[in-house]
Amino acid sequence: MAPWIIQIALVAMSILTETTEGKKDTVLYCSACRAIVDELNYSISQIDPKKTIHVGGFRLNPDGSLTDKKVPLARSEANLSELLDGVCGSMSDYALHVDPDTKIKQYKRFAPRSSDAGDFPDFNNFKFDGPEGSNALKFVCESIVEEFEDDIISLFAKETDHVVDKLCNEVSDHCKGAKFQSDEL
Repeated sequence: MAPWIIQIALVAMSILTETTEGKKDTVLYCSACRAIVDELNYSISQIDPKKTIHVGGFRLNPDGSLTDKKVPLARSEANLSELLDGVCGSMSDYALHVDPDTKIKQYKRFAPRSSDAGDFPDFNNFKFDGPEGSNALKFVCESIVEEFEDDIISLFAKETDHVVDKLCNEVSDHCKGAKFQSDEL
């Protein structure tokens, strides 16, 4: 009789574990994706556009010449990879924002950057969850960067327009069908 009870318990547990999968928080994932694009765009804009980097194989051709080319540093794969390593560190500057008119929730940057002298947002519409909120956003940011690192680098290396739409709606599907304000984060 004991083996029969154990088998029923195992079947019940397997059914329950399949149906209790966690549902992704659309607001959190979409906001993290949009914040990644915003932070990378800002970091790229801070780099001198005149700076270049040599890329290529540094191998000699059969005729003895060297084939390498210069590309702008800001959108080079090496620089983008370095920027991606630190992009999630700024997620503590974001908090949940609820639009007072539309009641749309999204994480927005509340901390001004060094170049935004005196440009403070209205803190009345932000909901500060303490370190838990920014830790969740940072965790989601890190998982998005880990999963889509190659796609992010290729999008930023090639394109300058509509990266947020392509990455967050088409590539990752985190913002597909979500209602968010289109203004800057």
